[in-house]
Amino acid sequence: MRHPVSRLRARMPVVGPAVLAVSLLLPPVAAEGSGGRYEWAALGDSYTAGLFVGTPRPPLGSIARDGCDRTAGAYPDLVGRALADRPPDRPVHLTDVSCDNAAVRNIARERQRPTSRVQPPGGDPAGWPAVDPQIRRARLDGRTDVVTVGIGAIALPFGECLDLTLARIACAAYYANPPAGVEGLDAKLARIREEYGRMLDAIHRAAPHARVVTVGYPAILPERGNACAGGPTQLGPITPADIDWLREEALKAMNTIVRTEAAKHGDRYVDRYTSGVGHDVCAPEDARWIEGICGDAEPFWPDTVPDGLPFDCAAIGKRATLLHPNAREHANAAPLVERAVREALLER
Repeated sequence: MRHPVSRLRARMPVVGPAVLAVSLLLPPVAAEGSGGRYEWAALGDSYTAGLFVGTPRPPLGSIARDGCDRTAGAYPDLVGRALADRPPDRPVHLTDVSCDNAAVRNIARERQRPTSRVQPPGGDPAGWPAVDPQIRRARLDGRTDVVTVGIGAIALPFGECLDLTLARIACAAYYANPPAGVEGLDAKLARIREEYGRMLDAIHRAAPHARVVTVGYPAILPERGNACAGGPTQLGPITPADIDWLREEALKAMNTIVRTEAAKHGDRYVDRYTSGVGHDVCAPEDARWIEGICGDAEPFWPDTVPDGLPFDCAAIGKRATLLHPNAREHANAAPLVERAVREALLER
């Protein structure tokens, strides 16, 4: 997603020996006809892509790298492996085009320019070429059987609230009565709701025979704001009151939009939130499914935060994880998404 810390990144009966082909490089052309295998397309933002939780896909050094930071530890890859181990009546072919910093508009309408700091062209994160909207990259068409999509939270003011807190401004009050030219939270959510509905319309037009599965966001924040001790491995200086506001008025509202729009379109909704309660960014480290501003990540991941932020992840032996799910959360999400995909395929 610009994921929850948006300013920071800008900055889940056996039949025969079926074989799963999992495509995690540039999307291949779909097989001629659909009799030989099912076609599954995974769309979404960084909470789908996986970022730092496994081996990069495409691998480091590959000319196919696109700056989207997908990894083998992300839930689409995990679900793909589960479907390979216990396939439905036909093999399932996965095309994963999820991308860090993707917004709702990047699914169907607008191209996106990735900003990955992992081996960027010429050493400059601004050097990545723009990528097509995800429904085009995934080549959705009449042969697509199932589409999963997890998108939307880039628009929520998580990172902006960190900036405001550092400037000693209360985030909730700021977005309740924003200055001229700034979108308040109510207006922001209304816009997201409209964009999300139009996006689902576009997915159904592009893949008219596909079942669509929408994926919500996990329990990023604790159920009580005062459960956070602060510091770089959690939410920095964001106050308990603003944490409660972000949880109730932004994050839960986002999931409500996803669930409601899915129901309107006759689509499934995967709840990543409920099972993650108690595993938020402020939970004990051994129970945490969300890494903080600084956290644990694979060695290839950067250990410096974007300019202007007073955090030094390297100094405490951490990486710049910027409020993202770790491998435990993706492992939790995988069976939830797998069940929804299997149910969708049974309806084909």
